[in-house]
Amino acid sequence: MVNNKIIIKGNRDGLNAVINMNNFRDFDDMLDELIIKLSKGKRFYKGCNLTITTQLKYISERNMRRLKDVLFDEFLIKDCIFEDIKETSNKVFSGIYEGRTKFLRKTVRSGQVIEYSGNIVIVGDINPGAEVHAAGNIIVLGSLKGFAHAGCNGNDKAIIAAFSMQAQIIQISDIMTRAPEDDIKPVYPEVAKIKNGNIIVEPYLPNKYY
Repeated sequence: MVNNKIIIKGNRDGLNAVINMNNFRDFDDMLDELIIKLSKGKRFYKGCNLTITTQLKYISERNMRRLKDVLFDEFLIKDCIFEDIKETSNKVFSGIYEGRTKFLRKTVRSGQVIEYSGNIVIVGDINPGAEVHAAGNIIVLGSLKGFAHAGCNGNDKAIIAAFSMQAQIIQISDIMTRAPEDDIKPVYPEVAKIKNGNIIVEPYLPNKYY
């Protein structure tokens, strides 16, 4: 199973550790996991700057100092900066090419409703009668037959992509469209996006920028 509790990414300023405190019992549980994660590349971190992106409301000033001591002493990090993840439902999520992403390795069945304030990737199908609502993109590695609503908090740059786009209704931001009534099943992956105020569905092209 892929462990996405802590994600370590490199950037031009050094390293960024994205930590979701909701996935841990407490600070000590998170610290143990972070030490294990960083230990795998310990020799590369000497002298680096590290940005910790997390929900700072769950970390006291005392624990921040503990965390810095571990990073400086154990991993020889040069500097550590804390960046807060703001948890708000009113802000439009715009990180459609990266950022918060939920992976579901299952089929979403009739009557189920999935909601997430980021991107959703479903390794499976969305059955008729099921609903998926995402603030970012919706990517379906299977058949999309239910209702998919991407950019549900106003993000009109979001996309919906599926190996088999068979949904009766799809929606991006506040624009909704119905499937054509020709009942022809697609034989290739398709992508839905907003163009000139309307939703268009086109074949997925690997080298095209969406």
